[in-house]
Parts: sequence; structure tokens; C-alpha cells
Amino acid sequence: MNENFKPDMQKRPRRLRASEAVLGLCEETVLKPSSLILPIFLTDDKGVKASAVKSMPEVSRHSIESALKVCEALLKRGVKAVAPFPAVDKRLKSLDAAESFNPNSLANRAAREIKKRFPEICIFADVALDPYTSHGHDGILSANGNTILNDPTVEVLAKMALSAAQAGADFVAPSDMMDGRIGFIRQTLDAENLQGAGILAYSAKYASAFYGPFRDAIGSAKKGAKPLDKRSYQLNPANVREALKEAALDEAEGADILMVKPAGAYLDIIAKVRAQTALPVAAYQVSGEYAMIAAAAQKGWLDFEKTMRESLLGIKRAGADIILSYWADRF
Repeated sequence: MNENFKPDMQKRPRRLRASEAVLGLCEETVLKPSSLILPIFLTDDKGVKASAVKSMPEVSRHSIESALKVCEALLKRGVKAVAPFPAVDKRLKSLDAAESFNPNSLANRAAREIKKRFPEICIFADVALDPYTSHGHDGILSANGNTILNDPTVEVLAKMALSAAQAGADFVAPSDMMDGRIGFIRQTLDAENLQGAGILAYSAKYASAFYGPFRDAIGSAKKGAKPLDKRSYQLNPANVREALKEAALDEAEGADILMVKPAGAYLDIIAKVRAQTALPVAAYQVSGEYAMIAAAAQKGWLDFEKTMRESLLGIKRAGADIILSYWADRF
């Protein structure tokens, strides 16, 4: 070391990293429990015991009674929102997805019980047909089984959204990527005097390989050993402008919140949607993102706590106001 070396530096950025106190004062992006939504997998099994999802370490399917206990714990952590996803009995699945708008469906019964017990919790009801169709697609199939019919699907989605809002959902969350569904759902809700029910639109939902564990958790149908090909309605992972077009259409049709899904591999899309709109932007840290980090942490290859927080921070830093994450109950 040269003792005579004295650099002429007026700008020393490290002064703002000199202590925990300074780091906290200068922190640009802040994660808060109140900006998180916990997805909850539901099962119609009775009792309080939860069943594990093998492909998602430490994530379980919950009965309604068990889900209520989860909600109680969430509120103590400052997390005030949930997104229930039902694992529907195979006997209730059909080509027309009629169970999706049954007032007494598992999802609707859960919404009523959550609101009854914890009225302060905000419920985001998934509006998609894949848990309810016998073929596992997010829409109604043509007679030859080769095409997802857009407009008939939208009609069923509107019935489902109405049923969910009537059961107590604060927001309905169409995740199907059909054309025109946001506008038709908004019209349907308003016609039934449900102007207060909001719409979180899955505006940029990509045909991603990161959804595998989720489909395992809800028992969504597969064609043989391979996941269904949903590229005729979900977005091409290579496309950016298409996502921005979809987000703009959803906003014009009356969406209250726009969402990008998945999150981690699509941070650029989150940032571009954020720059395009004044609406709140949400992002879904999906099951595959969760599973990769959780499995690596179990192997001792990653520090779980630090990696989990860093992954969420990256999503927030990209521009997401709201994050759906399976770690919301452990944040």
C-alpha cells in the first residue's frame, strides 16, 4: 500500500452505505406485508389438516377451516389479501365448466366464510375455467376439440365473476386471456349493482413453463404426460409489444389493476407496463419460481431467507405495486 496515495475524490458513494442506519435511510425500494397477496390452494377435504403439495415445499392445500387459520395468521403479519385457488373434484369437471359459477362451489363457499370471519381481508377471486373443465383448458372447446371458443368462454367467465362477487370477493381476477372479457365482466357486474367489485386483470399472462407445480396443486388436467398447449390464448414469451397492447386494452375496458405473470423472468414487462399506466401494477411470483428457490434452499445451495427477499425485492423494484407470492405468509 502506498501511504502517500491520496485520491482526489469528492464523490464517494460508499458514504451512503457506511452503516445500517444510513442504509435504511437511503433505501429506495421498500417491501411491505400490506403489498402482498397470498395464493391459497383449497380442497374440499373436511377438517383442519392441510395436505402437502409435493412440487412446492412447505405449501399445502387447505380445507376451508384450515384456510381460515391461515387468514388469521396472515392478519397478524400485516398481510391483508388472499387469492383462493380450488382443487376441484374430478366429478364436478365438465366440458361447459358449469361448476365455475355454482354459488355453492368450493371457491364461493370459502369466500363467504373468509368474509364472515375476517371482513377486513381482501379476496381476489380467480376467474378461469381450467380448474372446472374436464380437458383442463381455460375455455370452452369447439365441437371438434381443436379450438378454444373466445366468445362462449367470455360468457361463462362473466357468470363466474358475478357468482364470485356475490359470494363476497372484493376483486375478480380473470386469468384466461380471452379477448374482450374485462369489458364484458365489468358490464355484467355493473348490471347487477356490483359497481364496487373490482377487476384485477391478468393482462400479460404468458404461456410459461413455470406453471407446472401450480397445475399439480389444483389438479388441472394434462394431455398425457405433457402440459396442455395454451399458446393460442396465453402470450408468447418472446413478445413485449403484445403484452403492452393487452394491458392497454384491459385498462380501456375497465380493469382496476393490471397484472404480469410470471414475474421473475418478466421483470422487463413489469417495468414497461408500469411506465405505460397510472393504474396499480401487480405481478405473480408463480409456482415454478417458488419451487426453484425452495428446492435449492432445502439442498443448502441457497440462503432461503435472503434469496426469498431478494426475489421479491427485484419484482418490487421493477415496478410492481402488488405481488402475489407463496411467501406472503412468511415475509
